[in-house]
Amino acid sequence: MRINIFLADNLTALAEAKAPVAEWLAQNAPAPETIIPRIFTNQHGIVDWRIGEDRSLFAAMHPAMLYRDWRPKDKAEGGATVIIGTALGYGLNHVLTGTPRSHKVLVVEPRPEMLVACLGQTDYRPFLAAGKLAFLPPDPKLVEKALTALDVSFLFARINLRSDLPSAQIGPEYAQASALVRAKLESLSVELTTLRHKQETMVGNELRNYSRAMQDGSLSRMAGMARGVPTVVLGAGPSLPRFVPALLRHRDKALFVAALQTLPVLERLGLAPDLCLGLDFNDSMNRCLDNLQDNNFAADIPLIYSTKMQPAVLDRYPGPKIPLWTQGGIATFVLKDQELVLDAGGNVGVTLERFLTWAGADRFFLVGQDLAWKGGSTHAPGHHSAGGNYTFSPRHDVRLKDIKGGDIYTHHGFLAAKRDIEKDIAATGASFYNIYGGGVVIKGAINIGPEDLERVDILPNANAAREVFLGALARAARPRAKPVFSPKAESWATSLKNASRRLEKLMRKADKHQAEIKELLSQIQFFLRHDPLYMPYLYNEIMDMAGLIQTHKSYGAKELTAFKAIRRRVVTKIREIDARLGPSDSWAA
Repeated sequence: MRINIFLADNLTALAEAKAPVAEWLAQNAPAPETIIPRIFTNQHGIVDWRIGEDRSLFAAMHPAMLYRDWRPKDKAEGGATVIIGTALGYGLNHVLTGTPRSHKVLVVEPRPEMLVACLGQTDYRPFLAAGKLAFLPPDPKLVEKALTALDVSFLFARINLRSDLPSAQIGPEYAQASALVRAKLESLSVELTTLRHKQETMVGNELRNYSRAMQDGSLSRMAGMARGVPTVVLGAGPSLPRFVPALLRHRDKALFVAALQTLPVLERLGLAPDLCLGLDFNDSMNRCLDNLQDNNFAADIPLIYSTKMQPAVLDRYPGPKIPLWTQGGIATFVLKDQELVLDAGGNVGVTLERFLTWAGADRFFLVGQDLAWKGGSTHAPGHHSAGGNYTFSPRHDVRLKDIKGGDIYTHHGFLAAKRDIEKDIAATGASFYNIYGGGVVIKGAINIGPEDLERVDILPNANAAREVFLGALARAARPRAKPVFSPKAESWATSLKNASRRLEKLMRKADKHQAEIKELLSQIQFFLRHDPLYMPYLYNEIMDMAGLIQTHKSYGAKELTAFKAIRRRVVTKIREIDARLGPSDSWAA
């Protein structure tokens, strides 16, 4: 390696590409003349970085030994490697030159002077231009965005995390960056696994619920209707029963809301909420209804339901129902100008808070939102997850401290909900009070006791505003005009059939037409993504096409068979969408 030969060229390439790391370096990097003296040729005859008087990055071990296992041994095609720490580029260069072009390499470097030193030693312009290499500053949002783009690598190949050992000598920020990336990869794993296995079910439910949702009304009519309404968000945490007597004394002062899962708990406690919300698409919602001792308890409680819920659950619910469209489904693009399309989060309490904040509420009381437990009970009696004796599992659970320093237990789902609530508290400017029952401490929420509800400055009597909201909610449950979409199944089927014929022709002499085959498959994938109405339901097929394009070294009969299977599934789904969303006898086009 030569010292500082390529710095200007690499910086120019990053700046021209408008890479965020270029701006980060411009704002934070020291002048090159202060960096160059720290780069020297050590006793082994290799370029090294001086850490102190008698220390350097590679004094103890030759780079060839340090990085010999960094190249992935399998699933390199279409995979990715995330590197923490550049250390003059030895490990990075070893990966770049030993992986196929389709293998992505992301480099997170916390120290600008180290990145400048690395950029001076190697010409990275060909790798940057090919889209194989990207440098990232240690910004969590930029790191998360870059990792999210590795979805194909995660689903069909492998993402390798390499933490540079020599860089760890410089400071703790390298371990911190590694922890950040590892946490983001774990979140990506959960998110993509959910999408891969559940997106089809959720969007399928939306299609089956479409006509029902149009009959059941529109929450877009609720904009601004919650202004001046204090809102009590009831969770099913173990502390809830302790606070119900105090809540009943103030029942008419605020709007009381809960998850559908919490209804059986509230039934046993004699506290009926003003509305409930159902979010989950799985069968646990049926178990909630099974846990009701008397269905009449819910007969007058409006259910705001995610359109992704199972139609069978909605058939069973005895009370009024109003649909909620959430992001990630068919409404994300095509109904966004006509309906409220909410970023629901993964927790019903978060969804309730976000809906009511959108509707104008600015004062929230969290009750039973423990998001943790102690002893043997994780939920209040009546909840479908209550009962049994809890045993701590280090693999699935997390041990925390309550406000008094005692041990409490939670899991990653609850911690994700805690982070979402805290983020919303910081962003909305609304007042949040937590009637604290011994669970997690929610940053930004004021911890109060039930006796504080007597104070007018905390809970003013807002019965009139509450009645205005409930009247508007009743009006929102009236049918709305049904948007009708033109059927496209036949045109899609024809286009895909023609593409398939072209592909079959190229496959007859596949060895001579590899580039053309890959280009045609890329065009087909682009076609599958072009219509926002169909795209959510075609998620798996779109990802299967991406896997076919990015993770296969060559194309032949096996790949043709895989494509034909994808094509059949696509046409079947498009026809289903047309049947569910197209004109019908009961609605005018």
